[in-house]
Amino acid sequence: MKGSKGKGTSRVSKEALKPVDDRKVGKRKAAIKADKNSKRPTKKDLKAKKDPNKPKRPPSAFFVFLEEFRKEFKRDNPHVKAVSAVGKAGGEKWKSLSHAEKAPYEAKAAKKKAEYEKLMRAYDSKKASDEESERSKSEVNDEDEASEEEHQDDDDDAEEDDEDDEDEDDD
Repeated sequence: MKGSKGKGTSRVSKEALKPVDDRKVGKRKAAIKADKNSKRPTKKDLKAKKDPNKPKRPPSAFFVFLEEFRKEFKRDNPHVKAVSAVGKAGGEKWKSLSHAEKAPYEAKAAKKKAEYEKLMRAYDSKKASDEESERSKSEVNDEDEASEEEHQDDDDDAEEDDEDDEDEDDD
């Protein structure tokens, strides 16, 4: 019966069948645990690092409204400490507002968004110039290292020539 597939057959790697020196496991062969180095990278590892200099995104019209509403709600209800209660009350109030009542908050949000876009353009241009200067620095360093190696090779050749001259003088 070649390649029988059934309940009794299971595939076990050769590594899992190696004997273990640990006496706590017993005399039977135990599966070998994977090394920590052989783990696949997690999402957190793959995620790009945040730049602390990058401007924060602007709040939406609702969050601009919520800043003001939060102050009113705290003043009217000082006993309520739950953040969720403030959020729920703010959401209900926002839904009940008409377009005319929402307009000032939307205008403030648009103003903050325009300011954010201006900051982002400045940030992006600064970041691009920093990358270019890093590249140029590395190129200059590469050229310096190459020229140093050439000088070193020249110095080594000169030393060998001096040694050869000394050997000829000794003869």
